[in-house]
Amino acid sequence: MSSSPPSAAPEPGLSVWRIPGFTSFWLARVALTGAYQVLSVAIGWQVYAITGSAFDLGLVGLVQFLPRMALVLLAGSVVDRYERRDVVAVSMALQALAAGVLVAASQGWGLQPGRALILGLSALVGACRAFDTPGMQAMLPALVPERSLARAIALAASATQTASIVAPALGGLLYALGPGFGYGLALVADLLGVGLLLRLPRVRASGRARITLDSMLEGVRYIRAHTVVLGAISLDLFAVLLGGATALLPVYVRDILHIGPWGLGMLRACPAVGALLTAAWMARHPVERHAGRLMFSAVSVFGAATIVFGLSRWIALSMLALAVLGGSDVISVVIRGALVQLQTPDALRGRVNAVNSLFIGASNQLGEFESGFTAAWFGTVPAVVLGGLGTLAVVLLWRRMFPALARYDGLA
Repeated sequence: MSSSPPSAAPEPGLSVWRIPGFTSFWLARVALTGAYQVLSVAIGWQVYAITGSAFDLGLVGLVQFLPRMALVLLAGSVVDRYERRDVVAVSMALQALAAGVLVAASQGWGLQPGRALILGLSALVGACRAFDTPGMQAMLPALVPERSLARAIALAASATQTASIVAPALGGLLYALGPGFGYGLALVADLLGVGLLLRLPRVRASGRARITLDSMLEGVRYIRAHTVVLGAISLDLFAVLLGGATALLPVYVRDILHIGPWGLGMLRACPAVGALLTAAWMARHPVERHAGRLMFSAVSVFGAATIVFGLSRWIALSMLALAVLGGSDVISVVIRGALVQLQTPDALRGRVNAVNSLFIGASNQLGEFESGFTAAWFGTVPAVVLGGLGTLAVVLLWRRMFPALARYDGLA
């Protein structure tokens, strides 16, 4: 059974909340993102405590990304063939299992929290993310009318940022009590998310294509044929890939800014504070004109904020730079998300969003590996500054390669 958007569009403002199922969707997204953020804080701090290696911090990002890359075609086809709600619920249940194992290891219940175990479970989480990210993205257009999609995507982004503010701070505080407390919070959040998802209506794609190699490649072919979509998602890939400084926050916290685990949680929350404020503004004032130009400007600000953070030795300036970084990033996220959803037929949304989520994962997890590698090679501060400069260079290059994206206007 397929689901179609409601026939009546909501009133202007924040009345998207009155659409049946949207609140549960929003809370489930908070739970999904919150659990992942808590795991990231706890795993990052514990790996650095065990090994003292910036390279291993980047390696965590790599082992989360590789399963996503390997499963991207299969994941998109699964999302387009089966109930999207159930696909995401199973993914979150498996992430809850990973968090439970880390709780047991941290408490010494028959396991030891060694480097190999943590990296192995990080790979499992990465595999789950290959399914839940495109599943969540593909569900949203079936819940809201098309003309309200940009506003709904901004609100969905606010869910991600709300979790990214609260969860890292709680994760850092709980980790100070013991790593098992942080992992336990992730476990509870994942289980809560499963319950919320099961309250949503079933959302199956209209096409229900069989899972074959040819059908799995349809999303790739679609993106290649639509240069505006290709330019939008590849801009995020290369810009954030080079500008991903958050993987090095444990190094900044301990060795540069000289603060404790609580500081790690606070710094990780700063980008989300800026992003949440920006997403809330965009929910009330969705982008109507000059979307492509605004997207390029936002990515430029992202690169500049990365440079400022890399050079800062003052915690207040570091927090401000991270907040600006987060705000500029969410502008790009909302514009890209609305553009991709509006340009993609429902029958292909799982496969297109799977490729899109791979690009996002590459920019985040692979960017963390790049940051760890360059920090080990050049030093932490030069690595972050060079990454910000690289982001600015990508903006200039993409303007020349994708002029249609730079001219892209409204999202209606």
